[in-house]
Amino acid sequence: MNLELKNKNALVCGSTQGIGKATAILLAEEGVNVTLIARNEEKLKAVLAELPNANQNHNYLVADFSKPNELKQVLEASDLQFHILINNTGGPAGGPIFNAKIEEFESAFTLHLKCNHVLVQALVPFMKKQYFGRIVNVISTSVKQPLDGLGVSNTIRGAVASWSKTLANELGQFGITVNNVLPGATGTGRLNEIINNKANKTGKSFEEVAEAMKNASPAKRFAKPEEVAAAIVFLTSEQASFINGINVPVDGGRTKSL
Repeated sequence: MNLELKNKNALVCGSTQGIGKATAILLAEEGVNVTLIARNEEKLKAVLAELPNANQNHNYLVADFSKPNELKQVLEASDLQFHILINNTGGPAGGPIFNAKIEEFESAFTLHLKCNHVLVQALVPFMKKQYFGRIVNVISTSVKQPLDGLGVSNTIRGAVASWSKTLANELGQFGITVNNVLPGATGTGRLNEIINNKANKTGKSFEEVAEAMKNASPAKRFAKPEEVAAAIVFLTSEQASFINGINVPVDGGRTKSL
C-alpha cells in the first residue's frame, strides 16, 4: 500500500526513545521530513543521525514540556509548516489514585494536555491551508479500561482522549483528522520502570511481574515499539483520510471492551 507520505513534514514529540523514536524512523522511511522534539539535545542529535535520509530535510527542536510557555516560544521561532503532529509524552509515575498529590495531577495535565493544545494551536493554521492534517495522540488503553496502580495516568489520559474527540469534530471539515493510538504493554524504558515498581511493592521478581503482564494479553508478549509506530504512521497517511476521532488499541487484545 502506498501511504502517499513522501515530502510531508512531521513533528514527532518524545522522539528520543521508545514509541516516539520508532515512529520518527518509520515516518522517515516513508519519505517524510521529520522534526524531532524533546528536551535532551544530545539524544535528539543521536536519533537525528539514525533517521533514514533519501535527500530529506530532518531536524530537531529542543523543548521542555513541563514549561508550556517555553514550548510556545520554541514553536514561534520555528518554521511551522507541518502536515503531521505526533503527540507523545512519557506517562506519569504509578501509584494508587487515593495517595496521589494534587501536584502530580497538575504536572501530568501540563505535560499531556496543555502542551498538546499549544502544539495544535501552533500547527493547525498551516494544516488548514493545505487542507491536509494528521494529528495522532499516543495515549493508553486506560481510556477504555483504567489500569490498576496508574491512578494519575488513568485520569489524565481520559482527559486527553475527550479533548482529542472534541478536536476531531471541530477540525474534520478542514481535511484534518485527529485520532488516538492506545499502546498496551510495550517494550520500552517506561515499561521497565512500571515492572520494577510493581516488583518492589509486591516482593516478586522482575521476571515474575513481566510474565504476568505478558499473560494478560492473548498474544502472551509485549508489543514492539515498531508495531505501535506502524499503526500511528498508517493513521497519518492519505489512506486513512476517513478515519477520524477514534481510539485504536495496539495491545495484542488485552483490553476487554470492544
